[in-house]
Amino acid sequence: MNYPSARWVIVLATLFLASCGFSDHGFLAPAGPIAEAQRNHFLSITAWTLVVIVPLFVATPIVLWKYRFGKKDSTYRPNWTFSWILEGLIWGLPLIIVGVLGWNVWKVSHQLDPYTPIASDKPTLRIQVVGLDWKWLFIYPDQKIASVNQLVFPADRPVRFELTSETVMQAFMIPRLGSQIYAMPGMITQLNLLASEPGSYRGQNTQYNGKAFAKQKFTAKAVSEFTFEDWVNQQKSNPPLDISAYNKLARRSVLSEPVFFGNITPGLFQRIIERVKSTPAVELPGAVKQTSEGGS
Repeated sequence: MNYPSARWVIVLATLFLASCGFSDHGFLAPAGPIAEAQRNHFLSITAWTLVVIVPLFVATPIVLWKYRFGKKDSTYRPNWTFSWILEGLIWGLPLIIVGVLGWNVWKVSHQLDPYTPIASDKPTLRIQVVGLDWKWLFIYPDQKIASVNQLVFPADRPVRFELTSETVMQAFMIPRLGSQIYAMPGMITQLNLLASEPGSYRGQNTQYNGKAFAKQKFTAKAVSEFTFEDWVNQQKSNPPLDISAYNKLARRSVLSEPVFFGNITPGLFQRIIERVKSTPAVELPGAVKQTSEGGS
C-alpha cells in the first residue's frame, strides 16, 4: 500500500471510530425527550441544507466535464444574457431555505428552552449543582443528601437542575439527555431534563477551566423509583456536608471515585452563591494560590 492510500485509510478509520463513540454518548443516541427533539432538529436542518449541497456536488463535475477546455462540440451562445428560470433558482431557492431554517430554529429554540419545566404526572426532582475545579457537587435539598461526581435520579421523572459555580464559568452537559447549560459564579441557571428509561450516561464539563478540565466528568444514573429511594436512604449514614467539609471539597483536585454526604447544612447552596458575591475570588477555597515568585 502506497503512502497516499494508507493516509486515506487512516483518516476513514479514524472518522468511523469517532462516529461510533459519538453515537454511544451523544444526542444522536437520545435517552430522553430533550435529546430526541435536538436530534430530530439536527436531522431536519441537515436535510434542508442537503437540498443545496447535493445538487451543487452533482452539478459541479457535470459542468466541468461539459465545458472543459478542448471540447469543441458544445453549444456556443455569445449573445445569451438572462434567464428567469436561472434567476429564480439562484435567488428563490436560497431564500426559501433560509426562511424555513430561520423559522425552524426560532420554533425549536422556544420549545427547548432549558428553563421550561417538563410536563409530567410525576413530581419534579430538584437537584442543586455546584461546579468546582475539577468535580461536580450534586445537592439534593429535599432528600438532604449530596454526592460528588455521581448523579442518581429516577427514570421517567422530570429533574430540575439549579446550577452555579464557585470557580470560573463551567458548562454542564449530559449529551444523551440533551441540552448544555452554563454554571456561572454568583448566579443560578436552570436546566430541565428527563431520562426515558433506566441507564448510565456520561456527564461532563464542556467549558475549559484549567489543566484537569478533561477529567471533570461524572456518571449520571437513571434508576427506578424504588432503587432511587433505596440509594437515598443509604447515603443518609454518610458524613455530613457542612461548610467546613465543603471548604475542603472545594479545593482544586481530581477525585478518583465519587464521594457521598448525608445531613446537608440547610441553605448551603444559597450560602455558596452569596459567598462568591461577597468574597474576593483569590480568597475562595478553590482559588489558585500564588507563590512569592508569582507562580501557582
